[in-house]
Amino acid sequence: MNDAAARGDDPPPADTLAAPIGTLAANVLNFVRLLRRAGLPVGPAESLAAVQALVQINLGDKAQARTALRAVMIHRREHQEVFDQAFALFWRDPTAAEQAVAMALLEAQKNKKQDRAPPASRRVSEAFASPGDPKPHVEDEPPVVDAVLTVSDRERLQRMDFEAMSADEISRAKAEIRRLHLPLDMRKTRRLRPDPLGPTTDLRRTIRASLRQGGEILDIARSRQVTRPPPLVVLCDISGSMSRYAQILLHFLHAVTNDRDRVHVFLFGTRLTNITRQLRHRDPEVAFQMVSHIVPDWSGGTRIGESLDGFNRDWARRVLGQGAIVLLITDGLDRPRDQHGLQVLTENMDRLHRSCRRLIWLNPLLRWDGFEPKSQGIRAMLPHVDDFCPVHNLSSLRALIDLLSSPAPARHTTWRSAA
Repeated sequence: MNDAAARGDDPPPADTLAAPIGTLAANVLNFVRLLRRAGLPVGPAESLAAVQALVQINLGDKAQARTALRAVMIHRREHQEVFDQAFALFWRDPTAAEQAVAMALLEAQKNKKQDRAPPASRRVSEAFASPGDPKPHVEDEPPVVDAVLTVSDRERLQRMDFEAMSADEISRAKAEIRRLHLPLDMRKTRRLRPDPLGPTTDLRRTIRASLRQGGEILDIARSRQVTRPPPLVVLCDISGSMSRYAQILLHFLHAVTNDRDRVHVFLFGTRLTNITRQLRHRDPEVAFQMVSHIVPDWSGGTRIGESLDGFNRDWARRVLGQGAIVLLITDGLDRPRDQHGLQVLTENMDRLHRSCRRLIWLNPLLRWDGFEPKSQGIRAMLPHVDDFCPVHNLSSLRALIDLLSSPAPARHTTWRSAA
């Protein structure tokens, strides 16, 4: 029994109770739409949990509301910055938000050069602005023709770092990645296939065919060696320092896995996870949802030596046959606990190098011109790779495709600068 019934007062009408809850639910729904436009994976379950959380707290305390919503709507650490920007922009006076968007559009028309905003704030501001909002039009100004040689938006997108991309640029980059094709040089196998013009005489098939003619040899059977691309094995780091790049590179790995056979993809942070079967699904969203369910250590710590040891022990003999090519995607920022941990990393890198035909290390840190291998992990890994290349933008992915399309060189480490 509530206090109103104890005092004998009439209960408040149902409309007065339903109205605030209905308004709150509508505001939460609009906030969820804003987060989804900003690129955060928020769905109906988070929406219902947000309404229930706000009912349980004091709505007059903005800090409590932000903490409650972040607890039920954000599941990854890298999304917290985007959430905080969206919360600060949405849960305030609507008229002030509209004025802020209008001022941002007006500032964009100015000729003076401004500093580039952080990626999180730019993604939230783009998501907050409605697609139908008209851009301000300046009257009585003659059209200006820029005759300076500049690059197109597509060319700028090719060289933009994945870490600095906005939500719209990430979507365009994912579309470009899905169109990439990864060819590999063909390798001869020990298998033979029948070929009338083949260079090898097949005596067994010739004699077998002669038995049908009473032992008379009427034709000489020939065969040719079967050629096929070698297996491709990918070991991708999903630790905290690599999570942003791994999210975008998963689209590239999904396209490669569905484009060719004998592709094996492994993710590692604090443990090793085989996601090849999940990436075989044609729909990328369904594939990534399946991956998220079996990868418990996303954006966590890094144990490169232990992960490579698990791969060499459990998977190397299964997937590294017939001249396999290995792509190792990591920044190498692993600090072994002691000398034994450094020895484990060195031995497993050497074993991986000797088990495959070509080992290519893709490191996003190579985007810096002044990069030097100062970390213990990087110094231990670098002598055991054939190619050391950057992977931080679309141009670096296209350079990787050109590298894999060319014949494998003699075994030595090639340091390729950032594109």
